[in-house]
Amino acid sequence: MPGDSEPPTTPPEPIEPAPTPKPKRSWLARALDTAAVLVVLYAVFHFFVAPRFATQTALQAAPPLTLATLDGTEFSLAAHRGHVVFLDFWASWCEPCQQSLPLVEHFAKTHPDIDVIPVDSGEARAAASQYAQAHDMQHVALDPDTAATHAYGVGGLPTMYVIDPDGNVRAKWIGFNPAVEEEMADARVRYGKPQRASLNTVNVSALPGP
Repeated sequence: MPGDSEPPTTPPEPIEPAPTPKPKRSWLARALDTAAVLVVLYAVFHFFVAPRFATQTALQAAPPLTLATLDGTEFSLAAHRGHVVFLDFWASWCEPCQQSLPLVEHFAKTHPDIDVIPVDSGEARAAASQYAQAHDMQHVALDPDTAATHAYGVGGLPTMYVIDPDGNVRAKWIGFNPAVEEEMADARVRYGKPQRASLNTVNVSALPGP
C-alpha cells in the first residue's frame, strides 16, 4: 500500500574463512628436538649425577705417591696414614676445575682434621703457583710430568680420590659436582676410622680408569 514501508532487511553475516591447517613439522625437525633433549640429559648426568655414583666397589691400595708442593715441602701419601686423604687432580685451564676448586677449598678450610691435597696435573710450577695464589689455595702438590695422574688412572679433570686411613682407595669422583662438599663430608664420616683390612697391594694398572 502507498505509504507502507518495507520491512528492514538483515544483512547476511560474513562467512569466516576456514582456518588454515598448520603445516606438520618434518621428521627431521622432530629428530633434532629429540637429539637436543638427549644432549642436555647426557650433560646433566655426566657433570652432576655420574660423579656421585663413581665409587669404587672393591678396596684397592692407593699407589705410592710423593710429590713436591708449592710451599717447598714434600707431600708423601704414606706419611698421611691414619687420616682420610682427598687427592683432587686439577689444572688451571680446566673450566670444571675452576667451578669445583672453591667448593673443595672451602671444605678443606672448614675441616682442618682432613687432608685435602689439590694435585696440579701437567703444568709448570709458575702456572700452578699463579692460579693457587689468586684463589688462596693451600697444600698444592705438583705433578708436572703427569706421572701421578697416569698412575692413578685419571682420564679427565677434575678427578678426586678418597683414600682411607689405611691407604685404600675408597672412591673416585669424576667431573664437577656441585654437591662435592656433601660427598666429602659423608666420606669423612664413613671412612674416618682405620679399617685394618687384610689386603694385598694392587698394581697401578689394576686401578679402574675414568
